[in-house]
Amino acid sequence: MNNLIGRKQEIQELENLYNSSKPEFVAIYGRRRVGKTFLVKELFQDKLAFYHSGLSPFDKKRKIGIKDQLEAFYASLIQYGMGESHCPTSWSEAFLMLGQLLDGLNDGNRQVIFIDELPWMDTTRSKFMVAFEHFWNSWGAWRNHVMLIVCGSATSWMLDNLINNKGGLYDRLTWQIKLSPFTLNECKAFFESKNVPMSNYDLVEAYMILGGIPYYMNYFQKGKSLAQNIDALFFAQNAKLGMEFDRLFGSLFSKPDEFKAVVRLLSKRHTGYTRENLAQQLGIKAGGNFSKTLEALLASDFITCYHPFGQNKKETRYKLTDSFCQFYLNFIDGQSITDTTYWQHNQNKPQLNTWRGFTFEQVCFNHVSQIKKALGVENVVSTESAWIVRGDEDHKGAQIDMLIVRDDRVVNLCEMKFLSKTYEPKLDDEINLRTRIATLQEHLSSKQVIHLTLVTTIGLKHNAHSGIFQQTVSIDNLF
Repeated sequence: MNNLIGRKQEIQELENLYNSSKPEFVAIYGRRRVGKTFLVKELFQDKLAFYHSGLSPFDKKRKIGIKDQLEAFYASLIQYGMGESHCPTSWSEAFLMLGQLLDGLNDGNRQVIFIDELPWMDTTRSKFMVAFEHFWNSWGAWRNHVMLIVCGSATSWMLDNLINNKGGLYDRLTWQIKLSPFTLNECKAFFESKNVPMSNYDLVEAYMILGGIPYYMNYFQKGKSLAQNIDALFFAQNAKLGMEFDRLFGSLFSKPDEFKAVVRLLSKRHTGYTRENLAQQLGIKAGGNFSKTLEALLASDFITCYHPFGQNKKETRYKLTDSFCQFYLNFIDGQSITDTTYWQHNQNKPQLNTWRGFTFEQVCFNHVSQIKKALGVENVVSTESAWIVRGDEDHKGAQIDMLIVRDDRVVNLCEMKFLSKTYEPKLDDEINLRTRIATLQEHLSSKQVIHLTLVTTIGLKHNAHSGIFQQTVSIDNLF
């Protein structure tokens, strides 16, 4: 418990469930490496009556089947106190043995059963879900002292088979938790706990690279700068995360190349593509299989879909939101970089500054609640979106990083600037911003007013053109 950073809401929810007086069936899902297993183990490390993790079906050269999974489950049964008997030949027998083990260990106290990477156990023709449903419905749901926690990184499987189950587990879950990457504030607390001091500027850049994923952040070494740590993780010989992109998708999807193709394409345009554009660019049909691919990527938090302000539903766009994937595809995938200290040598190169610029936009979208709090409107209902206006012969096109459309009839037109110094607007900047304001006003009602809002790293330098901004939010406000 002392090693847990953040996760205050999830910890409170799990503790409440542990202290309830009825059977609890909890599903925890989220992106791989986000800390699901760590959360449960740290919180219940001395309370687990049984723990098992499914074998990865993708990490080994040979295919992992039901026999392998059952043998591993049998080993866990023995580890937690079952006398040696025989390896179960089916999942029905395996769960019967688990129930018998737990009944024999029952001393009247809460029994926490933790089954990790549940989707991996559901191998082809194994009838795993039939047996698992029967185990809960006929055994777990009848025992007030039982708390069953299941985790899975294959988020689409978790949604289809547990959370949105229409069969034997329909409405059987008593709680669900989606574990998200760390916020900037949680990242700061994490690095402080590891004695790795960083400025807020460096913390934001680390977030833009690692996406707030604790597993990746844990590789940082104290005594090294941010650039040195990034070189060690990605550009050094035998870099720790040099092959992570392929490992990540290989551990989640049975046909990872299909998913990687979508992510690679989305990495090329930070405003995203419509569904039809995506299918056309990939040279595939926008049918049912493509829909499942997009749904799986959405469920795993690799991508998101959004409806650009003022456009119809056909213009709904999909965009890459996983910062780690964006960084990897920009600087590692298909690149021929041989400089083992690349990040240290290229801090001020245009490619890095361009990447910082559009990645900072996603950081801001991930911290809208913090931006609204800094503006003093955290309790005002709002919707957030990018805004894209196509140009024609008579009108110049426009793109706005973020609109916060508020129910109090104010629209924050947000301009994002990731800079190493205070932002000093020039005459051309003011002209461009006034043009955007005028264009946006044409699409708003007369009751709505626009507040031009700067979101930047250090702040705004006041000069003859800075008065166009009505509010400024610095990165310190994002923590």
